[in-house]
Amino acid sequence: MEKEQNQETEINENNEPVINEKTDNQKNDTENKKEFSEKSEEEKILDLEDKLARTFAEMENQRRRYEKEKEEAFEYGGFAFAKEALNLIDNLERSKKILENDESLKDSDALKKTLEHFDIINKDLISIFSKNNIKPIESLNKKLDPNLHQAMMEIEDDQKEPGTIIQEIQKGFTIKDRLLRPSLVGVSKKSVNKDTKNEENNENLENK
Repeated sequence: MEKEQNQETEINENNEPVINEKTDNQKNDTENKKEFSEKSEEEKILDLEDKLARTFAEMENQRRRYEKEKEEAFEYGGFAFAKEALNLIDNLERSKKILENDESLKDSDALKKTLEHFDIINKDLISIFSKNNIKPIESLNKKLDPNLHQAMMEIEDDQKEPGTIIQEIQKGFTIKDRLLRPSLVGVSKKSVNKDTKNEENNENLENK
């Protein structure tokens, strides 16, 4: 019975019947066409509307991603350059300290004038950076913030609350709302009483 359903009878030139068997693919194609033709016009329109909605949604997502990438490239495109430019301030500060520690120049007018020029150049650099949203991080006497500061050492100081920044080794900077580089700092800690140290040492010796 099943074989008969997949057969078609045709008449050849000699008026003789010829039986052709349908392949499975041909049968499936016929069934799909029949099913599609049986769909109502309303269903076809709904299918098309769904496909269009999905296409427009994907296009809108791509547009938003492009706008975001373009905005970030515009705002932070100079990030690497700005980070490298901070070396100017670092080298200026190092040169200043070298001159200040030079005994042959100490208290000389030449040193005073040179340091004044260094300060002017430093202020100009900071001003240029600020105009481009690159700003120094205020650190001294502030509580250590891991998002802005990197503690390089602890310094005993009973006058300050532990974790307070009391030394700035290298100034940090931000660019807009991003960290350009952290401030390298030294933070305060409570000094350990000598008597307490001796007691701890004695206890350790007794335990041995």
